[in-house]
Amino acid sequence: MSLSELYDRARSIRLVIFDVDGVLTDGSLFITDAGEEFKAFHSQDGHGMKMLKATGIQLAIVTGRTSRSVELRAQNLGVGILYQGVDDKLAVFEQILASFGFEPNACAYMGDDVVDLPVMRRCGLAVAVPGAPPLVKSRAHYVTRQPGGRGAARELCEIIMHAQGTFDAQMEPYLR
Repeated sequence: MSLSELYDRARSIRLVIFDVDGVLTDGSLFITDAGEEFKAFHSQDGHGMKMLKATGIQLAIVTGRTSRSVELRAQNLGVGILYQGVDDKLAVFEQILASFGFEPNACAYMGDDVVDLPVMRRCGLAVAVPGAPPLVKSRAHYVTRQPGGRGAARELCEIIMHAQGTFDAQMEPYLR
């Protein structure tokens, strides 16, 4: 897909849904003997999400696993739409669209595995990370240059801001 086509899709986006493991993290799962789960999130991804949210774009997290760390990360970033322990991501996607009155083409979805394909095939901007299986990458409109958990979410946020003409306003406070 050309940059022009990517920006055309990104201009319509009003909601971005992120998977967690492999997208907001590098996919590693750290589980203690007591069963507690730890995840590592990238600070630049988080700041990108905060800036995108400040432009009026809704953010959501939909993940198949359940983790207190994801709940805390969502709170920290101001992500009010959080679904954990999801077996059917497409059903949740439809529920989110209905609750906001959005059409599928107004939604971007960022995933990394085959469980994400049903939503990726329905949304307006499907994004995968470089570590995704070939089948997933082949169904994505865009594959990020940065890996999951290492700047991929930030890359998508900046693409949307550039396409919508909001990037410069978000950078302005840092360039005074």
